[in-house]
Amino acid sequence: MKWTPQDIETYLNAKEYVDTAVIPLFSVSIGEDMKQSAAAAEFITLLTGYLERQFTGRLLLFPPFTYLNSKNSESILSDLKDWEASLVKGEIHHIFYITSDINWRDREKELNGSLIWLPAIPLENMNDSQKVAIIDSQVKQLLGLFTQKWHESE
Repeated sequence: MKWTPQDIETYLNAKEYVDTAVIPLFSVSIGEDMKQSAAAAEFITLLTGYLERQFTGRLLLFPPFTYLNSKNSESILSDLKDWEASLVKGEIHHIFYITSDINWRDREKELNGSLIWLPAIPLENMNDSQKVAIIDSQVKQLLGLFTQKWHESE
């Protein structure tokens, strides 16, 4: 389910079946790294959209947690932990963060959710069918990770 009024209404009516949140993490750079930042956001957006379609009814795709690359990492982590606390209070049992920002790998242990870091694949020069093939391949690799995490908690 996506972060849309219609899907949220469905979620609220079937909350007991939706136990997983997916939160894209977007680092926004202004200046010379701006294009790379946008490419990473495009990749993660397509990837999480495909992932949501694979697990409709089991997970809720949240809007991206977006932060300035230049901001203090402690402040960013604190804000994300506020999201975590709210999700846990809302009875979300599994939280997956998906990002192309390698800096999260250093902070992974401080998060209660599962961090999935993927290097951004530049999609700008690909046609739509190439993009679909790349994203589909990435999502297939993630399916096992999601099901493994779900089975660990049963």
